[in-house]
Amino acid sequence: MQLDLGIIIVNWNTRDYLQKCLETVFASEGDFTYKVVVVDNASSDGSVEMVREHFPQVHLIASEVNGGYPYGNNVGLRALGFRDAGDVDDDAPRYALLLNPDTELPPDALYRMVKLMDERPELGIAGPKLVLEDGSLDKACRRGFPTPAVSFYHFVGLAKLFPQNERFGRYNMTFADPDQEIEVDSVVGAYMQVRRECIEAVGLLDETFFMYGEDLDWAYRIKAAGWKVLYHPQVVVRHVKRAASRKSKKAQFEFWRAMLIFYRKHFRKTTPLWIHTLILLALLAKGGPRMMQEIRHPTASLSR
Repeated sequence: MQLDLGIIIVNWNTRDYLQKCLETVFASEGDFTYKVVVVDNASSDGSVEMVREHFPQVHLIASEVNGGYPYGNNVGLRALGFRDAGDVDDDAPRYALLLNPDTELPPDALYRMVKLMDERPELGIAGPKLVLEDGSLDKACRRGFPTPAVSFYHFVGLAKLFPQNERFGRYNMTFADPDQEIEVDSVVGAYMQVRRECIEAVGLLDETFFMYGEDLDWAYRIKAAGWKVLYHPQVVVRHVKRAASRKSKKAQFEFWRAMLIFYRKHFRKTTPLWIHTLILLALLAKGGPRMMQEIRHPTASLSR
C-alpha cells in the first residue's frame, strides 16, 4: 500500500530534541498515512538507544559514519523506495518530508501540508512558517537562490539596510510579510516536503554538500524541471535551529564551502571572469585557509 508521506529525520547528537520531535510527529492528527525513518549519523549521545526504547515504530538506521546531512537524507530516501532519477519503487510515498530533529510540530501540521500539495499539483516543494524559540521568524524558511547578485546584496549589508526592497531583500525574502503565502526559490531542509514525481525527475540530494546548500540545490533542480516552490505560513512549526551544528567545528566552514559548491555548479559558467575572481576572494576571506584547498581542487558534483 502506498503511503501518503515518508518522513526522514537525520540525527547527530540531538537525542533530547529528537525525542521531543518524534513525540510531536506521532501525536499528529488527520486522515493520512505516514512512515518515519530516523537516520542516525554516528551519534555518541544515546540517540539510537532512545529511539529503540521509546519509538519501536520508527524505521531506525544507525549509520557507522557521519556522512553529512544530504548523505543521511539519501539513506532515508532510499529506505522509502527513492533510488535516483527515473528509479523509484512503485510503493514509495507520494511525498517525502525532510524534517530536522530540532523541530516541534502542531498536531495538524503534517495533514495540512499533505492536503495543501494534494490540492495544488503544480507544487513540487512546500514548507511551513518556521519560528525560533523566541517566537521570531526563522528567516531561512523562505529563500531566494544565492546568485552572485543576491549574495552580494546580502553580505555587503544592502539587504539589512533595505529589507523591504525586492531586489536587495531577496536572500531571505524580507520584503514579503512573514504571514503571506508566497512562491519562493527554496524552503529550508528543516521542513521540506517534496513531491514523489520531483524526486523521480531530478534524483536525490547532492552528497558533495556536507551540510548547508543541499536543500537549495535540490530546489534549484526541481524548479528547473518546471515545478513551483511554496512558503505556506498558515502552518507554523517551531525550530530550535542549529541544535546539532552548533556543536560542530566544521559548521561555519561547511556553510561557505556549500556556497562555493552551489556557485560553481549553477552560476560559474555564466559569470564574467572579474566577478568570478571577486566571488572567490570573498569566499576565501570568509572560509579561511581551508577554502583555498577547495578553490584549487573543486569537489562540486556537476553531474546532477
